[in-house]
Amino acid sequence: MKAKNLASLLVLFLLVFSGCKNEKANDPASAKASQEQKMKYAKGFNILDYEAYTLLTVTQAWPGSDKTFRYALLKQGQKLPDSVKTDAVINIPVQSIVVTSTTHIPALELLRVEASLKGFPNLDYISSPKTRARIKNGEVQELGQNESINTESAINLNPDAVITFGVEGENKTINSLQRAGIPVLYNGDWTETTPLGQAEWIKFFAALYDKQDMADSIFNGIEKRYLDLKQKAATAPQEPTVISGAMFKDVWYLPKGDSWAATLVADAHGDYLYKDTEGTGSAALSIEEVLNTAQNADFWIAPNAFERFSDLAEANEAYTRFKAFNEQNIYSFAAAKGETGGMLYYELASSRPDWVLEDLVAILHPQLLTDHQFHFYSRLED
Repeated sequence: MKAKNLASLLVLFLLVFSGCKNEKANDPASAKASQEQKMKYAKGFNILDYEAYTLLTVTQAWPGSDKTFRYALLKQGQKLPDSVKTDAVINIPVQSIVVTSTTHIPALELLRVEASLKGFPNLDYISSPKTRARIKNGEVQELGQNESINTESAINLNPDAVITFGVEGENKTINSLQRAGIPVLYNGDWTETTPLGQAEWIKFFAALYDKQDMADSIFNGIEKRYLDLKQKAATAPQEPTVISGAMFKDVWYLPKGDSWAATLVADAHGDYLYKDTEGTGSAALSIEEVLNTAQNADFWIAPNAFERFSDLAEANEAYTRFKAFNEQNIYSFAAAKGETGGMLYYELASSRPDWVLEDLVAILHPQLLTDHQFHFYSRLED
C-alpha cells in the first residue's frame, strides 16, 4: 500500500513539474531574448527582441540617471504577457508621433517617416526644409514650449507616442500625458559622450517604426564615413592646436576633455588644448587662465554665437589678443541657420557626426579636402 501511494505521489510530482516546465517555457516573459540588437557605441539604451514583443530599455535618460525605463513594442497580433512590467506599451509601427527636440527631426527624416510627426514645441527651432514645408502646410502643430508644453493640444493630437528628453525631477506635462493614456518615452541621445554614440540613437526611433534594417544601413554608412575621415586626418603631418568656446558674463565656458566636441577635434587630428580636463560638460574659466593656456592656439572653433571678428572685438578687447583672431582662423557654426533662425548644427550635428568631422578636417587640414563644401562651419566674417 505504501509503495502504491509512493508511486502515485511520484507520478503526480512528475506531472506537476512537467506542466510547470512547459508553462514556463511557453511564457515569453521568462524566456531568453531571441535576439539582442547590439549597439556598437551608444551606452544609453538597448533593444531585446522576444517572440511576442520587443523591449526597448533606456538606461541613461539624463546624465547620472539611476532610473531605467522599459518600453514594450508590439506588432499587430502580439500581446504583452501580464508578467512583463513596463513604463509604456506602444503598438508599432507608430503612425503619429510628437517629438520635443530638434535632434529628433533628422532621425525621422533619415528613416523617411517624417510624415508621422504631428506636433512639436516651438516650431521656429526646426530648420530642416523638408519638415518646414510640412509646417507651412499645417501638418505639424505648434505645442508651445518644452518647459510648458500645451498639454491639451498634445492630448487632442492623440499621438501613438511622445518622445521627450529628461531632466531629474517630476515633469507635470509627462504625468498629464500618461494619465491620458498616451505613451511617453525618454530619449537620451544628448547624454552620449561619443559622436557615433549619439548617431546610433537612430536605432531607438527605428524600433518604433519597425525599420531596424534600414537604421542599420544608415548608421553603418555614417560610421564608415566617420572612421574613413578620422583615418585620413591622421595622415596629416601637423596637429594644429585648438581652443573653443567664449565668455559669458566674464566666465569662459569651453568643452571638457571627455566631451563630444573634444572627441571630434581629436578625431580631426587636432590638439585640443583642454583635452586633459576631466568630464563631459563645460569648464568655467577666467579669461586670464585661457589667455595663459591658449593665446597662441592655431585655431579657434565655435566661439559661441559670434559671426564676425568685429563683434568679438567689440564684446571684449581680450579676444583680440589671440593668435587665431589675428590670423583670422576662427570658425563658427552660428551662421548656418534655417529660415526661422534655428541653428542647423544643433538640429543635425548629433545625427551626422561624419559631416561635423568632415568640416573640422577641412578646417585643420585643408590640403586633405580641397573641394570641401562646408555643412555647418564657416570662417567668421570681417
